[in-house]
Amino acid sequence: MLRESYILDTLECGNFSFATACLLANRKYGKNTQRDDIKSHQYIISFDPRDAADNGLTMEKAQALGLKFCKENFPGHPAIVCTHPDGHNHSGNIHVHIVIGSIRTREVERKPYMQKPRDWLEGMKHSSTAQTMRHLRVEVMELCEGAGLYQIDLLNGSKERVSEAKYWARRRGQQKFDRKNAALTAVGQPPKQKKFETVKVACRGEAPPFAAQTARSLKSPTGAFVASQTRTLRKQISSVLYRATSFEDFSNRLMQQHGIAVKESRGQLSYLPSGRTKFIRAKHLGDKFEKGLVLATLQENAERKRAVQPKPDRIGKLVDIQAKLKQGKGIGYERWAKKHNLKAISQTLILLQEKGLLNEDALDRRIEELQSQYDHAKEVVLDLDARMKSTRKLLEQVAAYNNTKNIAQQLKTAKRPAVFEEQHRAELTAYRAAAAYFKANDITKLPSPKKLEAEYALLASEKAKFYEQYKEAKEELLKLKTAKQNVASFFREEEPAQQER
Repeated sequence: MLRESYILDTLECGNFSFATACLLANRKYGKNTQRDDIKSHQYIISFDPRDAADNGLTMEKAQALGLKFCKENFPGHPAIVCTHPDGHNHSGNIHVHIVIGSIRTREVERKPYMQKPRDWLEGMKHSSTAQTMRHLRVEVMELCEGAGLYQIDLLNGSKERVSEAKYWARRRGQQKFDRKNAALTAVGQPPKQKKFETVKVACRGEAPPFAAQTARSLKSPTGAFVASQTRTLRKQISSVLYRATSFEDFSNRLMQQHGIAVKESRGQLSYLPSGRTKFIRAKHLGDKFEKGLVLATLQENAERKRAVQPKPDRIGKLVDIQAKLKQGKGIGYERWAKKHNLKAISQTLILLQEKGLLNEDALDRRIEELQSQYDHAKEVVLDLDARMKSTRKLLEQVAAYNNTKNIAQQLKTAKRPAVFEEQHRAELTAYRAAAAYFKANDITKLPSPKKLEAEYALLASEKAKFYEQYKEAKEELLKLKTAKQNVASFFREEEPAQQER
């Protein structure tokens, strides 16, 4: 589909295009020779539409995250990474397409999720096993968390998940519905209903997932607490346990993401889901949820993440506690939110004191100044990035042309041109693509590869300098905007309380 804007990069393709790199890999390893062979795989990272406004997500940042994800999880595979800002449904979500050639062109380091030699050896095809897909989902969640973006629990899915078949059924049904309504409107009859609904609708009046059970205490996972609800609780705890690095982190994540409180008593852990009044002992859920194994898992996670660069200090946003309680959050969430808000407003005051911005006018002036610096640095970085891409593209085409021009000359003198063409189809494709590129850009004399490399290095150096300015201005700008928002939220909450007193 044609897009108004997009960013596209390739990885592991050498001096060739993605298509040519895949053709050369197929020919080298003698694979993907049949029509039904899987020749490529596509993965899509779709970010929350709110990330652009709330967390400063841009196409450039999304592309950088996509490149990082591709390098770490698909090493050795020729790849395309492409970011564009919207889909066919105009939801406004930035998303990244990652397309990899199915054949691995070099041996890579074995990772814990890799099960068989085919997962790391050269010349083998990519395999999407259940363990691989779980690993990728966890990687996406950690990627979003590290970048300060919104995320969902990809391990357990969503209660309101809509399958692709159901989505398209709704979309087609709504289109037919709109056409019928348009026909009624044309003859002067008002439509009775404007929104299409599928036959399957949610039953109203059902009990919440973790309904309070006061008749009797929990004796077993199949007692007062229903087995299916117990499975859901296990999944929610497991999804948090896999990523947390300390018991405090584990407790905060459980409460924030799922509304589950956890406490330690007499050397044992107990869990309280939202809607219940009594804690559930860990021994009723399984061995891995008990204190010893939980602490061991958290220690392993901490050691695994120790090499990762820590995130910069961030100021938390104040939580609208009353609004969350109206949405059904429990007492445990309220306690956590109060502690979170106290910490956030303390961080805000410390930052404003350090910057000498306790005056509202001074804070607004500093935000305007940083916004100007940020916009200027971003404009320069984007311009340099475009020039770097153009230079790199030209360098790739020059290298491809020089590497394949001998094959093109041999074709002219070949005794059986058709056979020679088939034997060297990948090289001739690269040669013709390079020649077409030169013609389209009015390049009559090929530039020196060394000069192009020097020009690219100079542009990269300039970009790195301005990118640091852009990054510093952005970090401080986000902190001050969050601080301003926190102060406004704090006084909005204080005003009704003062009026009541």
